[in-house]
Amino acid sequence: MMIREATANDWPAIWPFMRDIAAAGLTFSWDRDITEEAARHRWFPAPPGRTIVAVDDAGTVIGTAVSGPNKEGPAAHIATASFMVDPRRFGHGAGRALGQRVVEQARADGFRGMQFNAVVEANTRAVELWHSLGFQTLTVVPGAFHHPTEGYVGLHIMFQAFSPAAVEGG
Repeated sequence: MMIREATANDWPAIWPFMRDIAAAGLTFSWDRDITEEAARHRWFPAPPGRTIVAVDDAGTVIGTAVSGPNKEGPAAHIATASFMVDPRRFGHGAGRALGQRVVEQARADGFRGMQFNAVVEANTRAVELWHSLGFQTLTVVPGAFHHPTEGYVGLHIMFQAFSPAAVEGG
């Protein structure tokens, strides 16, 4: 598997699984009927935002991630990211590879840490992955996500400091 910067030519491969993930409403806090134009605008932000893809040995895009500052101005030193892996390709390591690359890039870009604002509690695969990559759950906001089959479930706010100074204020 190769992880690389995404290009506009990757969009036709990304959109079908992105559309299905959003429509399912299981793991993403997007409108379930998000338009292709709105999704593309969110997923390909202007710099310093970055979009990457995971590509299998056959050249097929099997996952993607977008990252950049979590907030603006005085809070722009903390990164955030979102990830989508083609559900037909779960279990092949794309999520882990994308996560590792995004963290490495955020460190290299000088961010002091990374925060995930909304990891769905019922998405245990993602919660376990982020914990294994060094993220901690700071809190779970109870009932903050309306899951189509499990009802109201929590959203994890997760964080990884890239240096002790990130959490000590130095």
